[in-house]
Amino acid sequence: EQFSKTVTCPECGGRRLNKEALHFRMADKNIAELSAMDIGELYDWMLHVEERLTDRQRKIAPEILKEIRSRLKFLMDVGLDYLSLNRSSVSLSGGESQRIRLATQIGSQLVNVLYILDEPSIGLHQRDNRRLISSLKALRDTGNTVVVVEHDEEMMESADYIIDMGPKAGRLGGEVVFQGTPEEMLKQDTLTSRYLNRTCSIQIPGQRRKGNGHSLWLRGARGNNLKGVDVEFPLGQLICITGVSGSGKSTLINDTLQPILSQHFYRSLRDPLPYDKVEGLEFVDKVVSVDQSPIGRLPRSNPATYTGVFNDIRALFISLPEAKIRGYKPGRFSFNVKGGRCEACGGNGYKTIEMNFLPDVYVPCEVCHGKRYNRETLEVRFKGKSIADVLDMTINRAVEFFENQPVILNKIKVLQDVGLGYIKLGQPSTTLSGGESQRIKLATELSKRDTGQTIYILDCLLYTSDAAD
Repeated sequence: EQFSKTVTCPECGGRRLNKEALHFRMADKNIAELSAMDIGELYDWMLHVEERLTDRQRKIAPEILKEIRSRLKFLMDVGLDYLSLNRSSVSLSGGESQRIRLATQIGSQLVNVLYILDEPSIGLHQRDNRRLISSLKALRDTGNTVVVVEHDEEMMESADYIIDMGPKAGRLGGEVVFQGTPEEMLKQDTLTSRYLNRTCSIQIPGQRRKGNGHSLWLRGARGNNLKGVDVEFPLGQLICITGVSGSGKSTLINDTLQPILSQHFYRSLRDPLPYDKVEGLEFVDKVVSVDQSPIGRLPRSNPATYTGVFNDIRALFISLPEAKIRGYKPGRFSFNVKGGRCEACGGNGYKTIEMNFLPDVYVPCEVCHGKRYNRETLEVRFKGKSIADVLDMTINRAVEFFENQPVILNKIKVLQDVGLGYIKLGQPSTTLSGGESQRIKLATELSKRDTGQTIYILDCLLYTSDAAD
């Protein structure tokens, strides 16, 4: 992506329609101008537009305007008043896309429907959180059931009924530790209730890191809704960018600062949004963007391969006496090349069944039963475990298993430290959430122990994390 860029069409100026279509106007506005407005601004315009219509237009417009206002109101109620209607869908965050679908469902006025929402508060400011909760209650009040998978404190306190899973993660979880009302939960002693009761808390540091004395200055940033802002980023510190949804956080960091740094260090072609100048680049070595994009798009990619620890695990298996006797080379323990992998599934462990008009379905391979390797490869064992058994371990179990292998331990311990002890080493990347993928990338960067002057950019880091993590 960074080596291609999108430019505005010179013919239509980004308005998408030809000049004949743009000549049709309502109250001096064409459809492109209305689409470019923020939803909140457009709603206000729609409220007063009838005053500027002709008698003939007033006879036609009432039902249409009623529908438009109703749909815009649903979008505003879920905290999306800052978006414009012509906003590209690929530029929306996961939480924004989910809330657009939620607004659509509220507008459908269906009843007796079970709605399941996974982390709808992702990236939301607390002000907008309350609006989202009100929307979910409106869905409930029309005669529906709403099930929300969530860590947010306000969401839990607003629920009619809570199911708390635990007591911990991975093999230590899998039980219902409490179910009942929020008031009843506060009287119990679960890990979640301890944080809600403030008997457990995240310690606020007593003193702040002073940094290295240098700063990176971005001056005159005016992309999207930024009003020519000057921002100082003190280097050598943990900096938090916050503010209500739509206030310009992503525009400032992801669309202005990050492209500037990428162009400077990597000759990226992606243009930053308008700004005047940047100062202090000489104090920075490189930039690393840790986003929520998948770590891979095939079942073969997994945490072990992404972090590089799989190379060390293969080296360990090659050094075993059984592997030396058989003359096995590194490729024997790879599921990407022929030799040791199961050829029936090509090392995937799964076979893909294409479903017409439906998403593809993955089923375990009938030959290797999901183990990815052939019988001969699986006969080489370390402490009684084959390489397939190792890939099937959770991070927490692997930390115990490799406690005497420092090269491997150092890499997987970081995955445990960022709260991913419950995922498996060989878990397919296609089953990981955005937040899990992001934390795997973060763990990979931490394991490099980079002492250079690097800027790390992380977006919505607490996605799918609870207080204990």
